[in-house]
Amino acid sequence: MRAFRTASERRLNNLTLFAVCVAIWSTTWLAITYQLGAVAPEVSVGYRFLAAALLVAAWCRLRGLALGFRPAEHAFLALMGLFMYSVGYILVYHAERHVASGLVAIGYSASPMLSMIGTRIAFGQPMSARMAIGAAFGIAGIVLVFWPEFTRFSESRNALAGAVLTAAAVLVATLGGLVAQRNHAKNLRGAPAIAWGMGYGGAAALAIAAAAGRPFTIEWSWGYLVSLAYLVVFGSVITFGAWLTLLGRIGAARASYVGVMVPIVALVISTVFENLPWHPLMAAGMAISLAGNVLVLRQAPH
Repeated sequence: MRAFRTASERRLNNLTLFAVCVAIWSTTWLAITYQLGAVAPEVSVGYRFLAAALLVAAWCRLRGLALGFRPAEHAFLALMGLFMYSVGYILVYHAERHVASGLVAIGYSASPMLSMIGTRIAFGQPMSARMAIGAAFGIAGIVLVFWPEFTRFSESRNALAGAVLTAAAVLVATLGGLVAQRNHAKNLRGAPAIAWGMGYGGAAALAIAAAAGRPFTIEWSWGYLVSLAYLVVFGSVITFGAWLTLLGRIGAARASYVGVMVPIVALVISTVFENLPWHPLMAAGMAISLAGNVLVLRQAPH
């Protein structure tokens, strides 16, 4: 009875972690739109992840977790931060200046498929025919989702820019995921690694802003400040902590189903708050893309 109760509690806890990741990450795409205005995306990303890094580092101190790493390890933490918490998010912020946040979220659903291809190239992980078919389905579905935007000739330039920026963001995030996978294998993981990664990412974003001549300003409006606080505390600290806990418990393949659910919820939120018009091709593309994700992530029968 005790073993059964423990297993049930663990399962409930995993479901709670899964729900937290989906619920929060689905809303962060919309929250980012409140960051777009007087403050340059590079600066907003820098503020977000430097603040998140300080919070995670403070939590590590309270828990007595060591924050020290060797110089060579810092190099890979910095590389992870550059891809995952700097350039990737800068591209997302710029993409959302051109297309609805829900469409960017759908574009990010290609991440599991690209990660599969990346791990095949970088780490020699085998790729089955089922996974290859799933990847083709997923990418085809994403093209269909964006296609109605391309056909609106008056906005085609914005749609193209949004699609290109989204694709670039996904590629950069995939590279970040590969570096994170390499770091995990070398025991560079957990809250201390996240703190350093976010810190390096935030610093890199501000360095990019300085190099591009972006002014270091802040918008003293409720929309900007509340969305920034939400993205720092919930979208960065809480969800990444919940995600890593879930990853450690159920493995990367099953935990990646978060990426299947998030775009669906994000697209619904975008429809409600951004008046995103639906098109039959968009609905069909989302269904095809999600089916491709399921094929990629579904474990082969034993």
